[in-house]
Amino acid sequence: MSVRAFFNSLREGFTGILRHPIVTLASVTTILLMLLLMAGFVIFSADARHIMRAIGQEPPIEVYMRLSSTDVERQAVTDYLVSDTAHIRTYEMLSPEQNYNDFRKNLGGSSSILDDFDYNQYLPYTFRIQLTDPTYSGDVSMKLQAFPGVSKVMLEQQVMVFLTSATKWVNIATGAAFLVLFLIALFIISNMVRISVYSRAAEINIMKYVGATNTYIRLPFIVEGAVVGLFSAICAWGIAYFVYDRIYSAAMAKIEPGSLYSLLPMSGLSKIVLLVCAFSGILIGAFGSGVAVRKYIRV
Repeated sequence: MSVRAFFNSLREGFTGILRHPIVTLASVTTILLMLLLMAGFVIFSADARHIMRAIGQEPPIEVYMRLSSTDVERQAVTDYLVSDTAHIRTYEMLSPEQNYNDFRKNLGGSSSILDDFDYNQYLPYTFRIQLTDPTYSGDVSMKLQAFPGVSKVMLEQQVMVFLTSATKWVNIATGAAFLVLFLIALFIISNMVRISVYSRAAEINIMKYVGATNTYIRLPFIVEGAVVGLFSAICAWGIAYFVYDRIYSAAMAKIEPGSLYSLLPMSGLSKIVLLVCAFSGILIGAFGSGVAVRKYIRV
């Protein structure tokens, strides 16, 4: 295909959008609804992963040192926690005195029973560790237990297992929903393009008789589908941005931004939602149009 023929096909593709406004409107509406559902799933899965990651970091791993542990042994644990930034989010070492003060604080009005308690003799040094991801709890626990001077490592194993499983299923559900919605949209847009193809059957026949190639005939439909898909994606992104921003403002009115149950702001999700919508819209429109033209017209 020559450069001139290529640009003629592109021009025909843009012209076809205005030539059949009802079909174009139906295609835009169909893709828009599918992309809105996709955007909703993207936002939901991002928020779900964010909340589960925050909850997974909250119940820390508690490391209890032996009462006889030395400064060297405690420093070895500290060095490991400092170096393993891939797994360790934050850590805190508590002295026997700090643990004693925590106990008194938790007892509230009954704290007087600890007035004569010799914490240096009975309370160990401890480490409170928060992970970057709950799935690392098993590996980190095994490494910590191997250090000399460590008495035991406590972690909320059931919570960690649940969070790991929940994160996995959220990812699977998001992928499955995306695939199903993509196939539905592809099927519907293909039928919409078939209507457009039938309405232009006489024109296409004339093009074939004068020697137009298969690519020259298909390209305008593919361009038309891609443009419709991109326009639908921008509209879906705008609607999702507006709606979620209102939901976020209402939901976070009484919740602190640093809370475990805080949602991600739309400003942090805007780019990924736009990319998903744009990629899906263009792919659905272009691929669906190409499939419809090839299947329903003998060129």
